[in-house]
Amino acid sequence: MLAISNLQRRFGGLLAVNDITLGIGAGELVSVIGPNGAGKTTLFNLVSGIDRPDAGRVVFEGADITGMAAQRLAEIGLARTFQHGRVFANLSVMDNVLIGGHVRLRAARPRVPGLGALAELLLAVIRPSAVRGEEAALRDEVRDIVAMFGDRLLPRLDHPAHSLSYANRRRVEIARALALRPKLLLLDEPTAGMNETETTEIQEIVASLKARGQTILLIEHKLGMVMRLSDRVLVMDGGRAIAEGKPQEVRNNPAVIEAYLGHQSTGQEAA
Repeated sequence: MLAISNLQRRFGGLLAVNDITLGIGAGELVSVIGPNGAGKTTLFNLVSGIDRPDAGRVVFEGADITGMAAQRLAEIGLARTFQHGRVFANLSVMDNVLIGGHVRLRAARPRVPGLGALAELLLAVIRPSAVRGEEAALRDEVRDIVAMFGDRLLPRLDHPAHSLSYANRRRVEIARALALRPKLLLLDEPTAGMNETETTEIQEIVASLKARGQTILLIEHKLGMVMRLSDRVLVMDGGRAIAEGKPQEVRNNPAVIEAYLGHQSTGQEAA
């Protein structure tokens, strides 16, 4: 589904992503791990259109998407979350998640060259039956998505995002990405800042998405989650790939122990 070839990104004298090559098949969950500053989020930015590479290619479902705008990537099925959660603070939980489905709207987003934005505004004001029906269907879908998070979000559908706890804002961001119905879901540290119980809940949600066949590229520092969920793991350090393979292989790799775990027991870290 996704093929990353010899990707590079330089910031001045720093080579943040250095010749990274990675392939992801449909239905796989591949994790990217490494110490802070390893280049993981920069890699995500290059894949998701937030940034452009200096060299290399990104191919998605056979099409070269290197440097393609993030909006266009969303339209063809790439969704992501961010290392530091991003929600629209003054919008409700419902409206935040609805935004994720915006690129899928058809009745409310007519493809009229040169008049798209104006036509969309007029449809929002007039609200013909096709637009109302599409919105109602999307709202029902959002409720189903939010239901995955149980009582964490469902009772708060109409609450503004700024009133939520940090963990719930992260949940809203994941729900918004799912509203896009992504072919490829990029999760950048979805459990950052969460306690053990909250981490377990997110782990179960990610596991359920994987069981449904969702293709996922994951950045995560909590190795227990990585080892339990991943089909394969890419380890980065200093912008380079220092190891790749199945979780058990990576966990026992001396280079990974040296660079990422700092000589700590991998068995304890991954428990």
